[in-house]
Amino acid sequence: MLDVRARAPYALPPARCVTAYGAGVRSGPRLEAITPATVDAAIAVRVRPDQERFVTPVVTSLAEAYAHGPVAWPRLIVDAGRPVGFVMAFLDIDWLGDGARSDVRSGLWRLNVTADEQGRGYGRFAVAEVAAEIRRRGGTRMYTSYEPDESGPGPFYARLGFRPTGESSGGQTVAVLGLDSPAG
Repeated sequence: MLDVRARAPYALPPARCVTAYGAGVRSGPRLEAITPATVDAAIAVRVRPDQERFVTPVVTSLAEAYAHGPVAWPRLIVDAGRPVGFVMAFLDIDWLGDGARSDVRSGLWRLNVTADEQGRGYGRFAVAEVAAEIRRRGGTRMYTSYEPDESGPGPFYARLGFRPTGESSGGQTVAVLGLDSPAG
């Protein structure tokens, strides 16, 4: 059995791309699929201590992604070869859970940006990338939910254009963003 705790901290190599000027290192943040090589880096993503009550730990998100299969879209947020956050979308879920699929939704399920990387645009980037994936799949709206607390993530989502729907899910406020224009 492989002991993942014995591994050194994970560092992603910079993405290589070919441009009109030749091969180069891709700059700027990107999303990467969670793989056996990146799972430890994803699990190591930690928010500030005062935010922990508003977010689910990445390890729990990955377990849920495994259990929910293709409706979960977990990704590591990477910049300059280092993990800076984690994002997970839900894609085409039966929102009512009644099997009728009369209300199918996609949206942002989880967003965790490491404590020392917050305020640098990684959250906004991740939301925009999830919106792009939902658009690519034909979606026109993106949903999220958050704890209804002044110090929670509600103001962040409002700045990106999310508006409360008047619904709640698990005690959280449900909000929606129209995807007729880019997020942020």
